[in-house]
Amino acid sequence: MFTIEHDFDATVITLIDEAEPNTRPLNEDVVILNFDDRIVIEQMNPDGDEVVSVVLSMHQLTELRLALNLPEGNYRLEPNTG
Repeated sequence: MFTIEHDFDATVITLIDEAEPNTRPLNEDVVILNFDDRIVIEQMNPDGDEVVSVVLSMHQLTELRLALNLPEGNYRLEPNTG
């Protein structure tokens, strides 16, 4: 399950972990904040005492999206020249 909310300066997507009862432990919700120039991914640490954040530039997000569909290897995006 997930939710999408539009705030003043960001779109907030919350991914809510779901599972059949007694099949596995649930993970904390993942909150993705989409700003004009960056993406922030947040999740409560397993001890529940602090939020852990990862900040990605839009270029890093593009590389991540491409990496999910590529085989093992090293890659570099070349800028479009025309």
